[in-house]
Amino acid sequence: MTYDVAVVGAGVVGGLIARELSRFQIKVALLEKCNDVAMGTTKANSAIVHGGFDAQNGTLKAKLNVQGTLMMPEVCEKLSVPFKKNGSVVVAFSEKEMDHVKELYERGIKNGVPELSVIDQAELRRIEPNISDKAVGALLSESAGIVCPYELTIAAVENAVTNGVEFIRNCEVKAINENNDGYVLDTTVGEISAKYIINAAGNFSDELAKMVGDDSIELVPRKGEYYVLDKSVGNLAIHTIFQCPNEMGKGILVTPTVDGNLLIGPTALNIEDKEDITTTPEGLKEIVEKALKSVPIVSTRNAITSFAGVRAHPVNDDFIIGWCDKSANFLNVAGVESPGLSSAPAIALYVREILNEKLELKEKTEYTDVREEPVRFRHMSDEERAELIKKNPAYGRIVCRCETITEGEIIDAIKAPAGARDVDGVKRRTRAGMGRCQGGFCGSKVVEILANELGVPMSDITKFGGDSKIIYERTK
Repeated sequence: MTYDVAVVGAGVVGGLIARELSRFQIKVALLEKCNDVAMGTTKANSAIVHGGFDAQNGTLKAKLNVQGTLMMPEVCEKLSVPFKKNGSVVVAFSEKEMDHVKELYERGIKNGVPELSVIDQAELRRIEPNISDKAVGALLSESAGIVCPYELTIAAVENAVTNGVEFIRNCEVKAINENNDGYVLDTTVGEISAKYIINAAGNFSDELAKMVGDDSIELVPRKGEYYVLDKSVGNLAIHTIFQCPNEMGKGILVTPTVDGNLLIGPTALNIEDKEDITTTPEGLKEIVEKALKSVPIVSTRNAITSFAGVRAHPVNDDFIIGWCDKSANFLNVAGVESPGLSSAPAIALYVREILNEKLELKEKTEYTDVREEPVRFRHMSDEERAELIKKNPAYGRIVCRCETITEGEIIDAIKAPAGARDVDGVKRRTRAGMGRCQGGFCGSKVVEILANELGVPMSDITKFGGDSKIIYERTK
């Protein structure tokens, strides 16, 4: 297992970096310690493509946010990932907050954010009918949007693998040793050699850097809790609705998702345990209280689930991207908190440019930056469905009733490049189990399909890898 480049971490940043590098004549491995891609911050964030007005002028965050947001529609189109340019509003509830809104506007203009304006109360109520009567105005960012972060990651990694990248799952890096040829990574799947390492390990990027003697990366784990509301709530929010940000982040938001749900959150709490993704009564209560300030008719009676994620907040409040001072061919891509998702396409290009300084990358003669669109039975017309079922009867068997997901789609998700290996992997790729019953009806059938397609006993199937087994033994 010898490579030119090892990308450590298969989140949205690592996935898009691997995709970008797959166009060149180099051997690339994407290493992920979990059982699937997008298992860290990527699967538990706000799914917002930010305009770019919040980051301080002159920072990497500002530059890459604006560039990445402009790139996102084309990237999503090529990867067949749903994207919606719904815009965002930062709402002010006092004249003092309006002053802050105007500061954000000026900052955004300096950052090069397009389609940015300050609107009054009347215009805000026109574009957001359910906004609080106490709102006095807002910053409108029309270039902002929404995307599914884990679906974007899955698509990017599939495209990378199609172009020759090797995705190695359950591959935790335990130590890194340097030699004349580069690095030898001691991992849970054996030794892996690479001339260059790209550190995209998210919350654990500081620990990976320390393996080559770099202790300069200082990260604070910051937990955020969320509620997901059922699609039945309708268009309670059309834009992504922010409140004025503070030192802990962008505050509690109310936003639609590309799949038609409503998302409210996140909280922001600095913690010590990087893997603490528990939700708490206090956190969920805070979400509701603050969301009601923006949209008074929001109700958690429509909540179908809650979740939490942990983001890596850098103490310098900017992305850390560049060659490591302690090890010549070790490239840090660390501290990528919000707007990391928005910036990810631009980060991939930026990393490519940095790597090209040493590798002199040459493009392949055969390369595709397009991912074939997966079957989405729920979006098809009756005529299209009938034609599909004629070709393959598996598409005629509905497994997930809430989201109208078929057996054929689940099989496709398992057979895809870097395909699903557990129940949550199927869930992220197809939405089977993401509806109102949260897998109560379809979960057992998904386990059965996974076992059949992977050729293993059902007792080997897990929820998300590791010890998360669903069936332990057969009863009489």
